[in-house]
Amino acid sequence: MTVSPPPNPPPKTKAPPPKCSSVLITFPIPHVLLVTINRPKQMNALTVAASYELDKLWKWFDEEEELRVGIITGAGTKAFSAGMDLKERENASTSPIGKWKNFYPSTGFAGLTRRTGKKPIIAAINGHAHGGGFEIALNCDLVLASRTADFRLPDVLRGTAAIEGAFPRIVRNFGLQRAMLLALTGYVLSAKEAREWGFVVGVVEGEELLGEAVRLAGVVAGMSPDSVVVSRSGVRQGWEGGSVEDAVRTTAERYAEDLMEGENLKEGLKAFKERRAPRWVPSKL
Repeated sequence: MTVSPPPNPPPKTKAPPPKCSSVLITFPIPHVLLVTINRPKQMNALTVAASYELDKLWKWFDEEEELRVGIITGAGTKAFSAGMDLKERENASTSPIGKWKNFYPSTGFAGLTRRTGKKPIIAAINGHAHGGGFEIALNCDLVLASRTADFRLPDVLRGTAAIEGAFPRIVRNFGLQRAMLLALTGYVLSAKEAREWGFVVGVVEGEELLGEAVRLAGVVAGMSPDSVVVSRSGVRQGWEGGSVEDAVRTTAERYAEDLMEGENLKEGLKAFKERRAPRWVPSKL
């Protein structure tokens, strides 16, 4: 059973979060957004409309200065997300959303699988992460899993394909042979094996999962929000970009000047000199 941390009072945001019909939105600790996919009877599968709603939610999260880290998980103990709603997909061929280019927002399934974004998101995998659920995890910045979690691309069994971001990411994360195993056979990757493959940073008991995710989010939220934005961008440029030099240049050109002239850098150096904890201000990057 996944136990939710006690709710924290909502932060003072510039705008309220967009309305989302398929998720629960909470704030377990300061500066942290927790998004729980809330369709347990459907294995937390998501409709197309839900992906558009989540696209708006993650963009709102990136723009809200009081929020620094996001967490996504699934309701219940059986599934994180089984991916797309297959019943909806079966009927989509006769509707406008049947065209692939119109199917999902530019940020992909759940507004996450092709998201670049600005702030880090932690995936807390509480059960099956299959299809689009696996694709969500592949593009999150940190992944934690319960011992009963597993990951799978079952598309070859359904006549579909994981074209919302999975293929290049499984190659970069796992190498060609393991990527082909996942893509061509519907191989089920257990949480234990995912840890051995370097995909998840921790495997815990189900009842400890959200608490551990919130603890990890709190560690990141306690760092300079400017440095977190820039460091995440630099790592992702290295992961997604063509060459090391291109990745360095892209991040430096976008962020270096504002980072080095920002209030958080001044505060971090002053706090170090005064041997005290820094008092970070909201990021302006």
